[in-house]
Amino acid sequence: MILPDITHAIGNTPLVALDRLTAHLGLTGRILAKCDHMLPGFSKKDRAALAVIQAARASGTLKAGQTVVELTSGNMGTGLAIVCGLKGHPFVAVMSEGNSPERAAMMRALGAEVVLVPQAEGAVAGEVSGADLALVEAAAQALTQERAAFRADQFAHPSNPTAHETGTAPEIWEASEGTVTAFCDFVGSGGTLGGAARFLGPRGVACYAVHPDTPNHPIQGGGYNMPTLAHLKGVPLAGNITVTGNEARHHARLLARFEGIFGGFSAGANLAGAVKLLAGPAKGGTVAIVICDSGLKYLSTDLWKDAS
Repeated sequence: MILPDITHAIGNTPLVALDRLTAHLGLTGRILAKCDHMLPGFSKKDRAALAVIQAARASGTLKAGQTVVELTSGNMGTGLAIVCGLKGHPFVAVMSEGNSPERAAMMRALGAEVVLVPQAEGAVAGEVSGADLALVEAAAQALTQERAAFRADQFAHPSNPTAHETGTAPEIWEASEGTVTAFCDFVGSGGTLGGAARFLGPRGVACYAVHPDTPNHPIQGGGYNMPTLAHLKGVPLAGNITVTGNEARHHARLLARFEGIFGGFSAGANLAGAVKLLAGPAKGGTVAIVICDSGLKYLSTDLWKDAS
């Protein structure tokens, strides 16, 4: 099959059983990994980026040739750089300096203008806090007004969770032949968890939010300690799971070592959450997770230092 462009490769990623890893850990049950790090932008955010731009163009909210602006930790921005580049929209990514430089480099290579926002006073490089995100949001708002741009707004646009309700979750359900009993996901915008829970919840799947244990953590792309998230309002969740930065790091390394899946920090957080579920309320069941992005986006961080 010849695809008309790379956006047609967004979706239908493999679902892989992590049986070697669960056997190594002595767990009862299965973990299934949805390999969205294999999407064109190396992250699950490609799905939301495509859905938001398609919906905005269809509604006329986004005009032909209009600039698109969005705040990002790098993944949504990479997806938007791809989609906007192919559809003729200049794209401006607004990102905290606390995020890994690989992300900015990739977005620039894909044609995006990248605006880096200094971190809040006292912040630690590689740990993007809610205060850092607020500074990025302010810069994104100013640029949106200055450029008369369309704001993709992954934290509010309904097409973000819809992309996972109609894509990610049904793909998991179909590939697993309806055997999934639990799902967990590290919360950033809440789009993946919110959308997946709307599809999987009515089918008896217990859905859990994964959070960092502290506001200052190395798991880029989420855990901003935001009091409310639009995509999770009214979404019935079975509970919350807390993971540490060290647990996320350790499990990302286990994922690479035992299963050959090179995921990032949030993939490690999701795996750590799934392991806790199989050791507790989901024991003996089948837990699905998403490999949110590629470990290639973290080569300059401590995720892979001394990992041998």
